[in-house]
Amino acid sequence: MFLSVFDMFKVGVGPSSSHTMGPMVAAARFLDVLRNSPFNPKGVRASLHGSLAFTGIGHATDRATILGLAGFEPATYDAERAEATLAAITATHRITPPGLPELTFDPRRDLTFDYGPALPGHANGMIIKATDAQGDVILQETYYSIGGGFVLTKGEIEATGGKKSKVRADVPYPFEQADEMMGMARASGLSIAQMKRANELKFRSATDLDQGMARIWDVMNACISRGMAGSGILPGGLNVRRRAKGIHDALLAERGSNQSPPHTINDWMSLYAMAVNEENAAGGQVVTAPTNGAAGVVPAVLRYYLDHVPGASTAKIGEFLLTAAAVGGLVKHNASISGAECGCQAEVGSAAAMAAAALAAVLGGSVEQVENAAEIALEHHLGMTCDPVKGLVQVPCIERNGLGAIKAVSAASLALRGDGQHLVSLDVCIETMRQTGRDMHEKYKETSLGGLAVNVPNC
Repeated sequence: MFLSVFDMFKVGVGPSSSHTMGPMVAAARFLDVLRNSPFNPKGVRASLHGSLAFTGIGHATDRATILGLAGFEPATYDAERAEATLAAITATHRITPPGLPELTFDPRRDLTFDYGPALPGHANGMIIKATDAQGDVILQETYYSIGGGFVLTKGEIEATGGKKSKVRADVPYPFEQADEMMGMARASGLSIAQMKRANELKFRSATDLDQGMARIWDVMNACISRGMAGSGILPGGLNVRRRAKGIHDALLAERGSNQSPPHTINDWMSLYAMAVNEENAAGGQVVTAPTNGAAGVVPAVLRYYLDHVPGASTAKIGEFLLTAAAVGGLVKHNASISGAECGCQAEVGSAAAMAAAALAAVLGGSVEQVENAAEIALEHHLGMTCDPVKGLVQVPCIERNGLGAIKAVSAASLALRGDGQHLVSLDVCIETMRQTGRDMHEKYKETSLGGLAVNVPNC
């Protein structure tokens, strides 16, 4: 099984990889279909289903869909140009995608939220249609946003029997299970990161790989820095204040003081994660890790390693990201990274497992200890629901990333205190997460119909 490090870590835009980035990607894919079709479209329509409908406004799914149809893509998103484009579309009821004629599109009429049963392929479904001059449908496609910015068509879902990963046999180490991964590592004498690197080099040069990972960390780190400098109220109507700057200022003021207790290090970890997720909630540039809703955990743990661990080296950033991506790929392939499919255990839980494994690796852990770190982190997120208040990626999501980072570091530390031998394997934990997500009531899976979302006043 091969999922690239650049599949797990994608530069995009907040607040949600599945509800913002995914619909934008789907709309861009539909434009490609139109450009290569014999039809002469005059208009477009879109409908949102399942979780995309229930929490779409809070996740900016409507804006993302409209902008995607106008030609925007997550990796090159320009916020200022996006606002101007949205204003023009609202005023003129016209969209002019690159390489296509002007199309009619009235956001109030042509973008609908279907609050009925979800489409059969996934909880995050959407249908996009092209129409002729009479308004009759001449082409349509169903898309599923399956988490982490990944998008599949109805046909792709059906062809793979619901498998969501890109399975490739043409890599040196095609592991699909954690036990298989460890067996390959023992046989080859390589680390998880070294095997992952060998797989990546089948598809890109060493220079491109290293430069790409350097950019991923640059974007992550810049997001932390922006978040620690930002202030004010987050958008969406909950009046949630940005807290990262105040925490950062207080921690700097306390640095070196005898009054600062040892557990203050937890505040630094939470700070880094919350800074990212406040930026995400504000619609800023983030990196899926593996999703936007869980985007703060991996960069927070990496920043913790670089800034607070004696002997830390920037030369190990690639090893960190490759190890994290390998574990994230296992979770995605065998279970899910989608909150709408398995709850927040699939998002923050997966992110914590990735970060714990990566930290254990760069701290010199054995393959068995790295696997143990991932298992501990995921095990202690099992059953976590996804219940965003008002459908916004703010409460409980921002603080939850901070606690996910703390759990990841604790999991890595516990694993490194042992010899790698443990009762519950990572494979068993991933399968348990999948089963738990399957059995979880739909109202706890990113619909805002249960949990905190209905017990906290949201207006």
